[in-house]
Amino acid sequence: MERKEKILDWGYLNKYKIENEQILAPSSGEKRIVFFGDSITEGWKTIHQDFFVGKSYINRGINGQTTSQMLLRFRPDVIELKPKIVVILAGGNDIAGNTGPATLETILGNLISMCELSKVNNIKVILCSILPANDFPWKRGMEPANKIEALNEMILKYAKANNIPYVDYYSAMADERKGLKSVYSEDGVHPNKEGYQVMEPIIETIIGYL
Repeated sequence: MERKEKILDWGYLNKYKIENEQILAPSSGEKRIVFFGDSITEGWKTIHQDFFVGKSYINRGINGQTTSQMLLRFRPDVIELKPKIVVILAGGNDIAGNTGPATLETILGNLISMCELSKVNNIKVILCSILPANDFPWKRGMEPANKIEALNEMILKYAKANNIPYVDYYSAMADERKGLKSVYSEDGVHPNKEGYQVMEPIIETIIGYL
């Protein structure tokens, strides 16, 4: 029965349902920020939770998710929380084919849809580069490095054309093979504490401008 319920909740809309219901409306002057993404975002609050302590940061990452799943839950996990800013980091799992084949254009289209939903709801967007990876430990041999690089270029082009801040984690974390530097990760995909400590000042610099 439990397995059937998980299959039916394809977008994992219930993961944060109770937590979302307990979150009050933002106070006057509060700069609430939702970090929206996959396992790289979700792992942040576990591996380096100090980053979220004492701030109006809400983590809404879900392990393994693709941009199609994230788009499905964008309303309950972002819009209804009424943030000032949403930080979107996603696309790697699409390239891995976690929910089936997806072209780079489809992935970008899902990110654009999130940006458009944000705009009509007066939420500022920060788009993030996908982190480098030259292999996926759960799906070996896909050679994702060049696709990640190409998708990041597409995201950057869209961000520039629409005056959306772009956070370049990729350049700071890539090795000579377009993979994630070993000092920043144990598996070549997910950041360790040192990896998150590289990411944090990069994103907070952008947040400070908004």
